[in-house]
Amino acid sequence: MEEHSLAADWDALLALTQMKIKVCFNDGEVQNRYELPPEEAVESAAARLTPILPEKENCFYMKALAALGYICQKSPQDTKWTRAARAEWRTRVNPSTREDADYWVMVPNTATGEHHDLDAHRLAMARIYGDVVHHDPEQRQEGDAFGLLDPFRAAAPLVASSMVSTIELLNHIRALNETNLSQLQQEISEERVALKSTV
Repeated sequence: MEEHSLAADWDALLALTQMKIKVCFNDGEVQNRYELPPEEAVESAAARLTPILPEKENCFYMKALAALGYICQKSPQDTKWTRAARAEWRTRVNPSTREDADYWVMVPNTATGEHHDLDAHRLAMARIYGDVVHHDPEQRQEGDAFGLLDPFRAAAPLVASSMVSTIELLNHIRALNETNLSQLQQEISEERVALKSTV
């Protein structure tokens, strides 16, 4: 990967990770104020992460870690790194149960008496795959009751965490390649992934 494209990736990553949360206490009430990155930056990053997030994709992050684990099975240090990366991914990006997700959002409909609740991970996936990237009707319908803000608020940190994990994995693979442990073809790291100019 060329330097200019990495710099652009880091700029996008910094923009995504600069979320601010302000908590105010006022007469027994607690208010949380979220300052999220621009919607366009999150959606652009989500589109680039599309092959990495769903389990059915060939480039799914955990599949890459499984391959890395196989390559590094004789290196205790790299095996330890791979296990830690797998655990971090499950915690931050793909929790295995609803209870492992950061939070839930509950929305009552006073007119019908119905209520909807989704954990943060499913809200984020409803935003990314139900609305932005794939327009999956089931995921879109699942997130419809929550409007636009709650799914976006869940998607922004998920996208940022996925980007951080992916860049860490890329750097680890590069380090392995320098020590000839991974033995990847040189062309892989030289392939252009971003335009130098759109003119």
